[in-house]
Amino acid sequence: MTIIDVLGLALIQQLPPETAHRATIAAMKFGLAGKAKPLSKKQSERLKVHLPISGLDLPNPLGIAAGFDKNADAFVPSLALGCGFVECGTVTPQLQDGNPKPRLFRLKEDGGVINRMGFNNSGLDSFVHRLKNGAANQGVVGANVGANKTSEGEKRVGDYVDGIKAVWQYCAYITLNISSPNTPGLRGLQNKSDLSALLTAASETILEMEDRHKTKRPVFLKIAPDIDEEAIRDIVDTVLLAKGMTGLIVSNTTIERPSFLQSENAKQTGGLSGKPLFEKSTQVLKQVARIADGQLDIIGAGGIHDAKSAYLKIRAGAHCFQLYSALVYEGAALIPEILNGLDQLLEADGFSQLSEAVGADL
Repeated sequence: MTIIDVLGLALIQQLPPETAHRATIAAMKFGLAGKAKPLSKKQSERLKVHLPISGLDLPNPLGIAAGFDKNADAFVPSLALGCGFVECGTVTPQLQDGNPKPRLFRLKEDGGVINRMGFNNSGLDSFVHRLKNGAANQGVVGANVGANKTSEGEKRVGDYVDGIKAVWQYCAYITLNISSPNTPGLRGLQNKSDLSALLTAASETILEMEDRHKTKRPVFLKIAPDIDEEAIRDIVDTVLLAKGMTGLIVSNTTIERPSFLQSENAKQTGGLSGKPLFEKSTQVLKQVARIADGQLDIIGAGGIHDAKSAYLKIRAGAHCFQLYSALVYEGAALIPEILNGLDQLLEADGFSQLSEAVGADL
């Protein structure tokens, strides 16, 4: 039992959400988060992941989504908790404070979270400095890059180019985040013409980095769930045409508010994540997987809170998955709980490898 366990998740949850998050990251930085019990050999064999397009290998399919470790402060202790990969960020070229506080809200009755953080982060220079301290040797660490709030037009595209160049040598994969609802106009990059311009510039940069450093990096695009099938098709087609792009993360938070929400915080503006996002994000995931038809690596995200919901993401077409909001309510003990439960679900359905279950419900 770790010190965090002794203090109790309930105590952490009594703090304001953003204060609780800072306290958690600080505790992890100082080695107070503990270490997970390793999976058994049989579990490790069943749960290991090979992403077919990018060739990226993961020890297990559970990743921590961007937003938890914005500044690459705690990726080493995060990996020690037993997850297969960690995505740091979102990072922007210049540091920015984000939106005014309060900007993070728990929806306890619904198992959800609403945030309007606004890409608060310490900037690329300090982010890369932290990644340099051994990320490549510790495990699979991804870098999620975005654009500064003040950047528009070509400058906004340039922010992504700068991000790719800066993190290339120090991470296992890169994600282009164009789907946060908390940076004005950012989701407009999902429109076909704007996305084509962005990915043309990104592709040129990816090919330049591959040639300069003689290394390849999987590059993902993180999309919103608030899009229709035509937009999904346009996004998939545009990504497939972009050299160097290998996959999609489905999905970011939603700006919609389901009618079943009970928390008074449901009225807050921002992106909704957690349990209330699960059904919507999983439906978009299925559409993406059907349209991509095996030509893209897909990471499922949105509303995962237990082994069953993780399993449903896999069956909906995800090769692996990410979570964050559920950790707010369940703590780090959720990670081995999901992995053990997922292994049992796979075994019960006769799958000897997780890859056999990918897309089973399509």
